Amino acid sequence: MGGMIKVPAPGSARPTIVFDLDGTLAETAPDIIGTLNTILEREGLEPLPVSKARELVGAGAKALIERGFKLYERPLSPERLQELFELFLDIYAGRVADFSHLYEGVLSALDSLAASGHRLAVCTNKPERHSRLLLDALGVTARFAAIAGRDTYPFFKPDARHLTLTIAAAGGDPGHAIMIGDSRTDIQTARNAGLPVICVPFGYTDVPIETLEPDLVIPHFDGLMAAVATVSARWTD
Repeated sequence: MGGMIKVPAPGSARPTIVFDLDGTLAETAPDIIGTLNTILEREGLEPLPVSKARELVGAGAKALIERGFKLYERPLSPERLQELFELFLDIYAGRVADFSHLYEGVLSALDSLAASGHRLAVCTNKPERHSRLLLDALGVTARFAAIAGRDTYPFFKPDARHLTLTIAAAGGDPGHAIMIGDSRTDIQTARNAGLPVICVPFGYTDVPIETLEPDLVIPHFDGLMAAVATVSARWTD
């Protein structure tokens, strides 16, 4: 599956591994939806159950707000959407990790990758401030050589430059990296950069992730090292 993979120079270092955050490294929907519900209630609307609202997550806070209000057939002007977006960011900063947690096996996978010589980075469409607050709360910030949010650069996913600039910031080769994600956006970003992508099936996606044809899908993080090895081997085949 997937597109053409770039071939690095012989003897180059192990590929940099770049992770999406929400729905990939961490289950964050409860706090994201909790923040949306606070706004909905302030606007006189009923809160949404997390089970119903999970499918709304994954395209950023503005899209989340738009989708949430659309469920109630409540249109938002661009100006009002911007006001609610800024309110969302303020509220979310205060509860970014009340219920969020790393997925099972993430810590072991990060340790194994680092021990094998891989540089690690995060590339997410969550604002950098909130990304760092979350990673700090989860105790993993120091494991990543670079953390890039939606506002870190003038470009954001699925623009390839968001990914390639993140790789460069981590000290890696932008042509020798692997994206780890959970969504259509992550796959498209990797494809735009000419890089392989490994996906998890338990994140935030509007269709089964397998139908979007990432290079590999792993059901659990205990399979990440083997998946990285499989994808990496294609560079030398």
